[in-house]
Amino acid sequence: MSLAIVHSRGLEGLSAPEVAVEVHLSGGLPSVTVVGLPDTEVKEARDRVRAAIQNSGFEFPIGRVTINLAPADLPKESGRFDLPIALGVLAASGQIPQKPLGDLEFAGELSLSGELRPIRGALAMALASGVKGRTFILPEESALEAALARQAPVLSAQSLLDVCAYLTGKGNLSAPEYDEGLQRPTDADLLDLTDVRGQMQGKRALEIAAAGAHSLLLAGPPGAGKSMLAMRLPGLLPPMTPEEALESAAVLSLVGQFRAERFGLPPFRAPHHTASPVALVGGGSVPRPGEISLAHQGVLFLDELPEFDRRVLEALREPMESGKIHISRAAHQAEFPAHFQFIAAMNPCPCGFYGDASGKCRCTPDQIKRYQGKLSGPLLDRIDLQVEIPSVPADVLQRAPEGESSERVRARVAVARGRQIDRQGKPNARLAPREVGIHCRVAPEGNALLRQAITRLGLSARAHHRILRVARSIADLAGSAPILAAHIAEAVQYRRFLGI
Repeated sequence: MSLAIVHSRGLEGLSAPEVAVEVHLSGGLPSVTVVGLPDTEVKEARDRVRAAIQNSGFEFPIGRVTINLAPADLPKESGRFDLPIALGVLAASGQIPQKPLGDLEFAGELSLSGELRPIRGALAMALASGVKGRTFILPEESALEAALARQAPVLSAQSLLDVCAYLTGKGNLSAPEYDEGLQRPTDADLLDLTDVRGQMQGKRALEIAAAGAHSLLLAGPPGAGKSMLAMRLPGLLPPMTPEEALESAAVLSLVGQFRAERFGLPPFRAPHHTASPVALVGGGSVPRPGEISLAHQGVLFLDELPEFDRRVLEALREPMESGKIHISRAAHQAEFPAHFQFIAAMNPCPCGFYGDASGKCRCTPDQIKRYQGKLSGPLLDRIDLQVEIPSVPADVLQRAPEGESSERVRARVAVARGRQIDRQGKPNARLAPREVGIHCRVAPEGNALLRQAITRLGLSARAHHRILRVARSIADLAGSAPILAAHIAEAVQYRRFLGI
C-alpha cells in the first residue's frame, strides 16, 4: 500500500488529543508536503526525517509524499511528530510492516543521524494515551517521565533504527521502571525554617498559610527576612498526594521543565518583577502555561510586589479565585489549572523604611501613598494574610534562640490539613461561600467580635469570608471544632496592614 497511518498525540492546553499521521505516496515530481495546520517546527520535519531515514540505512521514496496531520483544525507544533512521520514514510513505502502500527502510539524528535531526542509534554500525552490502551513509544528520557503516569504501557527507544527493529520483530524495546522513591523527597531538598531567627509573627503567619493554603503578603524594611520566610513555605506544606504530584508534573512537562528527581515536591515559582502579563498567565499563538499554572499545587512568590507592572498584578485576581486560567486567542483557546498558593513580599515605601524604628525613612506622604497605591484594593482584598515584618536589631538577632525546624511545623500543618480534607475534602482557602457557612461555625462571642471588626475596619463581604477561612485554619491548628473568639481575633489582626 502507498498509504500508512501512524498514531500520535498533539497538545491542547493540558489535554493531548489524538493525531493521526497519514502518509501517502504517489507518482510525480519528488516533493514532500505537510498539511494539517503545521507550524514551522513541523514543516521543518521534512528535512530532518529525510536525513534520519537515509542515515539509518533506509531509502527515502522518490516521488510525491503527502503527509496529513489529522484533525486538520488542531494546530500542530514542536518536533514530536518527526518519529511518526518517519515511520509513516517507511510503512507506506513497504520498508516496515504496517500491521503493528495500529496498537502503538509514537512521539519523538529526530536528529539527522536518526537518534531520538526528548520532547515536551510526554507526561500529559501518556495520561491521554492510557485511555486508548495503546502502547506509547517515546525517546528514552521522555519515556522515564511518561512512566510516572502508570496509565499506559510505555516503551523507550534511542533511535529510529531501534523502533524499526522492534516493529519488524528483530529487536526489543525496554520499558522504563517507575521509581517509587521519587515520591519521597527529603528535607535536604527544602530550605529549613531554623535559618530564620526571630520574626515569630512572620513564622506564625507562614504556618497558618501553609495549613489552609492561604495567600500571604509580607511587608517590611529591606533585610528584615521577608524573602527568607517566603522561600521556606514549600518546606512547611504537607506531602502532595499522588494525584497532585501528577497534575503538577504534567503542567511542568508542557514547557519541558519537569525533573524526575523533584517529583512530589511542590513547585516554587519566583518570576522577576519585569515579567510580562503573558509570562505570568500564559499565552502565545499556540497557548502555553505561564508562571501561575507552572506553580499549580505549589507556591507562586512575587518579590518586590509593587515593582510589577499593574497589568501583571491585576491578571492574578481571577485565577486566585477560580483556580484556573482560560486563554483565548483568535484561532485557539486553552485552559490550564492554577491552584497555586500566592505569597508576596514588599517594602512599605520607596526607600523601604517607613514605620521602621530606625527612623531612616525620608519619603514624603505623597510618595508613600503613590507607592502603596500600586496595589489595587481588589487585589489586596484577595490576600488572606497581610503581615508586617519589622527589622530585627543585631543584638536581638544574636541572642535569638534557634526556632522550630520545618519538619516539626510541617507535622502540625499536616494534621490541620488532614482535618480539613476529612471535613470538607479541600483546604480552607478553597471553600466556596456556601461552604464557609457550613464549615466555619463561630462561637457566639466570636461572632460579636467579628461583627465589631467588620464595622470598625470597613471590611468587604469577601474580606469577611476570608477572615472566617483563616480563623478556621487557626482553629484546625489548635484542634478546636468551633471557631472561638481568640481565633477570630488572630485572623482579624492579619487584615490590619500598615494602613494600606
